[in-house]
Amino acid sequence: MIDPGIRTPLVDSFRRGEVAKDIRLQAARGELAPRGVEQLAVLLILTEDAEAEIRETAAATLKSVPRSALEGLSARTDLPGEMRRWLDEQGITPAAAAPASDEPLVETGEPEKTDAATPGGAAQLATMSVMQKMKVATRGTREARAVLIRDPNRLVASAVLSSPKLTENEIEGFARMANVAEEVLRVIGMNRSWIKNYGVVANLVRNPKTPVGLSLQLLNRLTEKDVKMLTTDRNVPEPVRIAARKKVSEKASTR
Repeated sequence: MIDPGIRTPLVDSFRRGEVAKDIRLQAARGELAPRGVEQLAVLLILTEDAEAEIRETAAATLKSVPRSALEGLSARTDLPGEMRRWLDEQGITPAAAAPASDEPLVETGEPEKTDAATPGGAAQLATMSVMQKMKVATRGTREARAVLIRDPNRLVASAVLSSPKLTENEIEGFARMANVAEEVLRVIGMNRSWIKNYGVVANLVRNPKTPVGLSLQLLNRLTEKDVKMLTTDRNVPEPVRIAARKKVSEKASTR
C-alpha cells in the first residue's frame, strides 16, 4: 500500500484499513474534505484499496484536482518526501509560494448543514451517520466542531482536528476539555505547530485526561508560576504534581 508519509489519526485510520467501505467510497469521491495534505494522503491510499470501485474512483478524483492546487501543495516546505516524490512523478512543479490557507484540494457533494448553536442543533448531529458527522467536522461551524470533538467515534474527532477551518483558539479550548478522548489530547500535544501556543501547553498539562507521559514532557515549557500552581493542584495526576514539586525544588536550590 502507498505510504503517503504523514501520520495523523485520520490518515492512519485509512492506512490501517479501519474505515468502512461506504466512507472510503465517499472519501474517494472527494466528499471528505480535510486539509489538502491529508486529503491527498487519503486519496493516494485509496488508489490501492481492495475494492476496484474505490480504487478507480480515487484515481479519477486525483485526476480532477486542479493543477494549481497541487502546485501550491508542492510549495509547502513541510511536505513529506513520499508525497513530494509522487507530485514530482506527476510533473508537478512547486508554485512560487504555498497558499496561506490549508483548504482541501477538491470538495464534491453537498455539505451537511447544521448549526450546533441553535436549539436542536446538537441533537441533529447525534442522529447523523459517521460520514455526515465527518463532513460537518471538516466544513461546518465552530459550534459543531465543539460538539463533534467529543464524539465517541475517533474518525469523527480526527476529522475535527483535520478541519481547514480549525483555529488556534479552538485547539486551546479542546486542550482544556476533560471530556474528550485521550487520543485527541495526545494528537494536540504531538503537533509542533499547536504547542507553540503557550495556552495549549498549559491547558494540556492541567488537564487530568492528558496522558501522564505527555504532561511530563510539556512540563518544562511552563512558567515558574504555573509549575508552582501544579504542585498543589489535586486535579492533575500525582506523577505530574511530584514532577512539578521537584522542578520547583531544583529551581530554589540554584538561587
